[in-house]
Amino acid sequence: MDSDKTSKLSFEVALLKLEAIVDSMEQGEVPLADLLAKYEEGTKLLKACETRLQEAELKIEQLRQQKDGKVAFAPFESSPAE
Repeated sequence: MDSDKTSKLSFEVALLKLEAIVDSMEQGEVPLADLLAKYEEGTKLLKACETRLQEAELKIEQLRQQKDGKVAFAPFESSPAE
């Protein structure tokens, strides 16, 4: 998949495609040439997912409001990955 097309995918679509690639790779029936291509595409999709998450975190930080209704910048508090 073209990296320009990958960068335009929504988080959900990119994640679904990434999961499909991982599933096919885990099956162990993918020829080496295809495996390398899938790995490269998966890397691009992972980057697209990370970018979408960073964008969402930034929007959350920018949209937090103080008790008096004024918009204030507050850092996004992410929960640790399990």
